[in-house]
Amino acid sequence: MHWKDKTILITGGTGSFGKKFIEIVQAKYHPKKLIVYSRDELKQHQMRVNGFDQDNMRYFIGNIRDLPRLRRAMQGVDIVIHSAALKQVPACEYNPMEAVKTNILGSSNVVDAALDAGVEKVLALSTDKAVNPVNLYGATKLSAEKLIVQSNAYAGGRKTRLSCTRYGNVVGSRGSVVPVFIRQREESNTLTVTDKRMTRFWLTLEQGAHFVIRTVEQMQGGEVFVPKIPSMRIMDLARAVSPTAEIKVIGIRPGEKLHEVLISRDESRSTVELEDMFVVQPVEAFWFGGEWEKLGQPVEDGFKYSSDRNTAWLNEEDIQEIIEPFEKLHEAGG
Repeated sequence: MHWKDKTILITGGTGSFGKKFIEIVQAKYHPKKLIVYSRDELKQHQMRVNGFDQDNMRYFIGNIRDLPRLRRAMQGVDIVIHSAALKQVPACEYNPMEAVKTNILGSSNVVDAALDAGVEKVLALSTDKAVNPVNLYGATKLSAEKLIVQSNAYAGGRKTRLSCTRYGNVVGSRGSVVPVFIRQREESNTLTVTDKRMTRFWLTLEQGAHFVIRTVEQMQGGEVFVPKIPSMRIMDLARAVSPTAEIKVIGIRPGEKLHEVLISRDESRSTVELEDMFVVQPVEAFWFGGEWEKLGQPVEDGFKYSSDRNTAWLNEEDIQEIIEPFEKLHEAGG
């Protein structure tokens, strides 16, 4: 794909993922124009003064709940990366209608605006919590996934195609446990763990951004792309942050799982495995090219990709290497 000829809009562009995605795309691909669409003017200002002020960048104040504003912002746009969402599980549980309005209705607005503007590709970011959801956040992201995938049928003769990526916890993103553990170590050297058995999929912001770039290039429309990423045991993370810390078990929070799932058994019937990712194909979709079987191998019926049954694991040394930048940031007062 010729990125230099493309205009990209990223919803929620001032977030952790948005900034890393923009940093990589600007350095490597030099798009024609890059539009940051978000609702917080302060964060947009902070991005500008911290180096995100290239001539090809534009900043749009707007909420994905505002369909007319999205329609205006998407005029002339070729690619939409949809990363805006309410992501904090406790906040979504306490404010359920706000989560629905942003994560579901907001995603519907992104689809409508993209179809009306003739956007070529829309890639929406999802989460492992959308698989067999036990909390409202996961349920809204599952709904958003279904909406994005099926909206390919609404394109008709238009060129717009829509797909999703789905991956696990991002190291150091807002709400990540890593800064929490580092702060607790400095304050009392007592780390709070909800359950010692807990496992999670883990990847870095940079890995997530590169995966999104790759899937934008390869998507046909309707796929859910899942990277092969390692798992991490919460106790290994705690020991990597502080080997001498006291561990205080506080119990699983409402809506929290012991282990996360990226592909369910029910999805295995339409999933293809490639060397470094899985592709969950849409079922019985007339608009889908269905070329992935030629590139990969269908997984076994009943296959389940879960964090506790992963074949790739991070040990304490791996984790220490990954969290080193956050240790330095903490030491610098960041």
